[in-house]
Amino acid sequence: MKLVRYGAPGHEKPGLVDAQGAIRDLSAHVKDFTGQTLAPAVIEGLRKIDPTSLPLAPAGVRLGAPVGDVRNFIAVGLNYADHAKEAGMPIPKEPILFNKLANCIVGPKDDVMMPKGCAKLDWELEIAFVVNRRARYVSEADAPGYIAGYAICNDVSARDWQIERSGGQWMKGKCMENSGPLGPWLVTPDELGDPQNLDMWLEVNGKRMQSGNTKTMIFGCHYLMHYISQFMVLEAGDVVTTGTPPGVALGQKPTPTFLQVGDVMHLHIAGLGEQKTKIAEFKA
Repeated sequence: MKLVRYGAPGHEKPGLVDAQGAIRDLSAHVKDFTGQTLAPAVIEGLRKIDPTSLPLAPAGVRLGAPVGDVRNFIAVGLNYADHAKEAGMPIPKEPILFNKLANCIVGPKDDVMMPKGCAKLDWELEIAFVVNRRARYVSEADAPGYIAGYAICNDVSARDWQIERSGGQWMKGKCMENSGPLGPWLVTPDELGDPQNLDMWLEVNGKRMQSGNTKTMIFGCHYLMHYISQFMVLEAGDVVTTGTPPGVALGQKPTPTFLQVGDVMHLHIAGLGEQKTKIAEFKA
């Protein structure tokens, strides 16, 4: 299934995408896609519903992030060998983890606000997964059963804050408001198939900047689900975004071209749809 949340910010309704690509309203069956409503039993119940029996959502309705009220937003750094090379960093022996904040998350067509004082805003196309129940010390064999689904994420990054003002960690350059567009939908594992063989690309103003495939990830999604749960407890509805392939602005030689107000980012991952967002001026 492809699960969505649609409507005005803060008032999204749950829905699913039918075989014709139309959004069907699920609000009579589930209040929202948050936390425990992503539990395996709930998703299995939704699977039994005939989509044609559900009312259609209004045409052209806004899509929100496909999961709401996220508690934890965990990210993985340098998880593609070729991206580590372009960044001039060694290939990690273990996953590099950092936090984004829940208020980074916006919908797949919402504007990304230029942070006040940022001069080096960058893009990062990523596949993310959403946790479906409380996860602690999960084995790698059991890890797939803890994933509700997958979605496109753009880990928008302020490189000047991440690197030049890091203080030894990355969070300053990763936690800006609106810096984590997510969606358009959450695709359940049975529909997506193998998450480690998906073509992916990102364009800025129509120019292809990133091209890759999830098969070149150093640490795959199932391993990351297992690994992260050894160090922290993940809760239902938490989002984990898993790293980016090469082609970010930071890796451009000799002179990087970073994002400017008005630029449009267009992201695609096979099976997960497309996302298109614009860089907007800072608003207090």
